[in-house]
Amino acid sequence: MIWLGIDTSHTPLAVAIVKDNQVIAEYKSSLKITHSIGTMPAIEEILKKADIKPGEIDAIAVAKGPGSYTGVRIGVTIGKTLAWTLNIPIFSVSSLHVLAGNVPHFPGVVCAIMDARRGNVFAGIYTNSEVVKEAHMSLVELLKTVDEMGQPVLFVGMDVAIHWGQIKEVLGDKVHRPNAAFDLPSAAVLIELAKKEEPADVHMTVPEYLRVTEAEANWMKEQKKNGN
Repeated sequence: MIWLGIDTSHTPLAVAIVKDNQVIAEYKSSLKITHSIGTMPAIEEILKKADIKPGEIDAIAVAKGPGSYTGVRIGVTIGKTLAWTLNIPIFSVSSLHVLAGNVPHFPGVVCAIMDARRGNVFAGIYTNSEVVKEAHMSLVELLKTVDEMGQPVLFVGMDVAIHWGQIKEVLGDKVHRPNAAFDLPSAAVLIELAKKEEPADVHMTVPEYLRVTEAEANWMKEQKKNGN
């Protein structure tokens, strides 16, 4: 079985081909290149290098968010288009879970984060690779939550560096970081997680942002102001 994995949910771009449980080709980059420009060429390149034609792909795995609104939409849209065109199943996985999947054997709590600005983060908390919580929350709330769990905590994700001082100040010796290579999402890990999921209806596969968009927030404020 041949899988194509696509993760465009944040600055990094990750694409992979897995065939019969073997990683045939994988592309990762944290260069700030617009995913609308870079994703399809990356897919075409690894398919060419793997000598695999699009019609030979059996399933698509996409990272469904949270992350950049535009980035998540690009990956999900490309995945849906390919799945519909090729008439193959599509599977979607939390982008935070994909990051946490880089370090599945940590003996404690794994916390994957993406910066959400203004002191907030998108965060996923996991023990034994199982989801405890995924949410948009303040960093203060997140640190209080993981501190109360009373276990060693490993933070993963390229945005950990933004908040590392505050994380270390609150959690002290309980906090750990992996090798920097694990801070980038892996589309091969995405595929492995997708294998545990049920296929989604291609038309119902949508991004999951974990918070409303700015346009939606402004609309709700306006409705509230008008008494609606």
